[in-house]
Amino acid sequence: MNVTRWARSLRTVAAAASLAFVATTAATAAEPPADPPAARTEVSVSPVDLDGPAISTVTVRVKNAGPQRMRSLRVTFAGPVGWAVQPSVAAVSGSLAVGAFARAEFRIRVPEQRPGFVLRTFTARATYSGGDGAGSAAGTRTEVVGNPLPDLAAAYDNVGVTDESDTTPGNYDGDGNSFSAQKLAAVGLTPGATVRALGAELTWPAAEPGTPGNVSSAGQAITLGGRGSRLVFLGSGVGSAATGTATVHYTDGTSSRGRFGFPNWSFDPAGLHGATLVASADGRNRPDGYGNAGIAYRIFAHSVPLDASKQVAFVVLPSNGNVHVFAMAVAP
Repeated sequence: MNVTRWARSLRTVAAAASLAFVATTAATAAEPPADPPAARTEVSVSPVDLDGPAISTVTVRVKNAGPQRMRSLRVTFAGPVGWAVQPSVAAVSGSLAVGAFARAEFRIRVPEQRPGFVLRTFTARATYSGGDGAGSAAGTRTEVVGNPLPDLAAAYDNVGVTDESDTTPGNYDGDGNSFSAQKLAAVGLTPGATVRALGAELTWPAAEPGTPGNVSSAGQAITLGGRGSRLVFLGSGVGSAATGTATVHYTDGTSSRGRFGFPNWSFDPAGLHGATLVASADGRNRPDGYGNAGIAYRIFAHSVPLDASKQVAFVVLPSNGNVHVFAMAVAP
């Protein structure tokens, strides 16, 4: 579509914006009493066709879930930076009854897809008076282009465990040091072992000593299924600033975020960042062999909350390479 046709199309849509709203009353009963607890206004975004270059139509739905009529409703919609949207704002005249909804259509110019895995986030915001009394509400939808990594093992990029007979491949901390496979085995952490922590059943990496067996977090997207109350991570930190935010994406296109962190693998207080100690290994492997006997090198667990009503699709790890993740699993 050339620029002239695109502009003409958007002017037509903008002129007809007021016709894009449909208000549907869920019940015709009288207004409820003013004192019931307010529910949150619901804003949802329809799936977005990302097969560009093209102009995609997106529907935003706003439901008045509050205890009062909703008035002065205005809706805006935005995609990634630089993606043109029309109309810029849509307003609905009159008021919206309790339990009723309005919907608005927007048109967004979708560019040609890039190769590889990409997340595209779209946000709709409603402002209003009445309703739940909050004055505004937002909803987001994240669309996925390409595929996340199939599992955590596909993201392993760090050699954190070595055999005491050959310590040279290790580089857990950037200085050539690593966990001792023998000392981890003494506390139950052998390749493929089951680890129970924070209500989850996790699997210690099956990687052989001297090979990559953990992830230095850098925003990797990892496929993960399941439904539960929280996502549990097993790992430890390098340095004392091993914290970050994980984003959990669900099969319905929504997402949730949670912050977690691990103490440094040694010396930091065990409960730093809210982590839970899982195991302590005696000493570590250095480039010149086993050493530091009598000092504990540790593995921790931490978690982020999940929406238990939704099915997990994949997880985006924090963008902090000091956070090292050995395993993750959904807890009931």
